Amino acid sequence: MDITLSKTQQNIAQEARRFLKKECPSEYVQKMFKDPQGMTDDLWRKMAEMDWMAMRIPENYGGMGMEQIDMSLLLEEMGRVVLPGPFFSTVILAGETILAAGTDTQKRQYLSAIADGKAKATLALHEPDGGSDLGYIDMSGTRNGEDFILNGTKLYVPDAHLADFIVVPVRTGTTGEPADTISLFVMSAREKGVTISPLPTMDGTRKLSAVICRDVQLTKASILGELNKGWHPLMHALQRAQVGLCAEAVGGAQKAMEIASDYAKVRVQYDQPIGSFQAVKHMCAQMFTETESSRSMLYWASWAQDFGAENEATIAASSAKAYCTDAFTNVAAKGIQVLGGTGFTMENEMHLYLKRAKANQAALGTPVYHRERIMQLLASAVQ
Repeated sequence: MDITLSKTQQNIAQEARRFLKKECPSEYVQKMFKDPQGMTDDLWRKMAEMDWMAMRIPENYGGMGMEQIDMSLLLEEMGRVVLPGPFFSTVILAGETILAAGTDTQKRQYLSAIADGKAKATLALHEPDGGSDLGYIDMSGTRNGEDFILNGTKLYVPDAHLADFIVVPVRTGTTGEPADTISLFVMSAREKGVTISPLPTMDGTRKLSAVICRDVQLTKASILGELNKGWHPLMHALQRAQVGLCAEAVGGAQKAMEIASDYAKVRVQYDQPIGSFQAVKHMCAQMFTETESSRSMLYWASWAQDFGAENEATIAASSAKAYCTDAFTNVAAKGIQVLGGTGFTMENEMHLYLKRAKANQAALGTPVYHRERIMQLLASAVQ
């Protein structure tokens, strides 16, 4: 495994950092935190002009065909600034699912629109009774002649209020394993019978909604790929999305550590910088250790998605998701401790990092879920 960054990859990170420093300062993030939309069309257009939406999409669908590690480097920089808006939901959640499951015609229709920045999308995955189990899919899709009728509720759907279309995993088979009963549908966010209701969230930079389907009628052409064959493509796409969240976590942890370390150098208490106190030194050292080890986990998981064996890619994604999101939470919490009282104020940006850390920790499977998943995979490999 060689994870040495090429010159092109280094340039991706450098250009992204320069762009986001200018276009997404902390003041913008604080404003979008309170804004119901959570984004501006101007920033979305500028990101599209940077070809960020096109990075993972193959060239024959209007993209650049780049690897997971390239996207991880970009998402790491986005995590540094706690980027608000629907980039992750559109490009990673919806885009990767369409790439994994869609037919050639569907990819040309949807991926080309995403690559150009003309469409926003999301994935409606979690359900009320499912907890953190990514495999719990109970929304029903029943046949009505050549059409299908969808009924059910999806929760915690990111950026659904901005989406042009939504990818929805649905149970279309009545008996059997998920691999033979789950289908993926693409439906318009404004489809008759669809209700999108905003949900209160801790992390205001990533808006979540409930998506309720009541007798939503979709044609057979709305099925992404094949009927009852959506499970494996969905799991494949979710692995890449989990790695994407890890990249955000690494970038966020790095920035939180820098904020805390810089503050420790200038905040004077008892006639000396607080960074000279052993307790503060140890906290900063621990923040550094957790951030750097998270980056190593991220690069392994990113490499494994494109070049590792199937089992390694799955274990790597779950290992990174469990470790990196826990580490980000620990680093952000320690950052607030170093800052003291000022770290608890809304005016200070540190709260943005802790809130994003807690949100990423819960999204796409909690650390507990992924550790259980790792145990199952290791046990099956031994048998």
